[in-house]
Amino acid sequence: MRQFLSVADVSDVSSIVQEALALKHAPHTHDKLGNHKTLGLLFFNASLRTRVSTQKAAQNLGMNVIVVNVGTESWKLEFGEGVVMEGDTVEHIKEGAAVLGQYCDILGVRAFAGLTDREMDYSENIMCKIIRYAGVPVLSLESATRHPLQSLTDLMTITELCQKPRPKVVLTWAPHPKALPQAVPNSFAEWMRCADVEFVITHPEGYELATEFAGDVPVLYNQDEALTGADFVYPKNWSSYRNYGAVLSQNRNWTLTAAKLLQTNAAKVLHCLPTRRNVEIADDVLDSPSSVVIQEAGNRVYAAQAVLKRMLETNF
Repeated sequence: MRQFLSVADVSDVSSIVQEALALKHAPHTHDKLGNHKTLGLLFFNASLRTRVSTQKAAQNLGMNVIVVNVGTESWKLEFGEGVVMEGDTVEHIKEGAAVLGQYCDILGVRAFAGLTDREMDYSENIMCKIIRYAGVPVLSLESATRHPLQSLTDLMTITELCQKPRPKVVLTWAPHPKALPQAVPNSFAEWMRCADVEFVITHPEGYELATEFAGDVPVLYNQDEALTGADFVYPKNWSSYRNYGAVLSQNRNWTLTAAKLLQTNAAKVLHCLPTRRNVEIADDVLDSPSSVVIQEAGNRVYAAQAVLKRMLETNF
């Protein structure tokens, strides 16, 4: 595994899920694998779970970890080609990434969508240029269009908790006070399409995901209909793809509540976190046994560890 940017970088999805689950039970089995190897983590955006879980995953494998908050702890980077750098950017990505490739054996990069230019965001400009100029393997810590570590974790958690073959998994849009990227739902849809689950997406009209991610997954505009018989529910906000970055609705009727869960098959509730309480998900869900968001967050360590293990085994 040279890069980890999407589910397409995984040859066998079930295999990496099982490897992550095995690492959860024996996290220090390969604690010499990363000896004398350095993982650099570049954050263009804020992070809690991704930052700490990936650091711990690397440490479990014996790696050194360097964290850089780009623009605050380093120079502000320029990504444009042929620009005259007379503005507020100080270092070009051509030099910045190349230098980091001299210091680090693997780079993890987190860079959100800007939500103003769909073509730019969906070209994955930042991620692609770092890969091009760094010259070392790159791990996505969330990009403009995907969050593969989170999606691997989601599937790992579903597998861990599943009580029957082919569970029904529902991705439901939820309200939020600000526009959020499509990265998490895009990625979740991509991974669920590769899993042995019955997958359904529900959202208000206008929030359709790009076809490359949603494919032919059934989309329902009636949340109650979608939730019926669900085994796992993933409430998550995203802004419009079609009317790019727009918030088309603040309909609080889409907030996931305990009353709505009554029509499910005692569904477990997942979320990538952070979540806005009583906006996306009600207290009576988050504080109930239905919520598995803390267990899910804990699993982030072992999902990242499985990926880093494969990158170390493949490249060094």
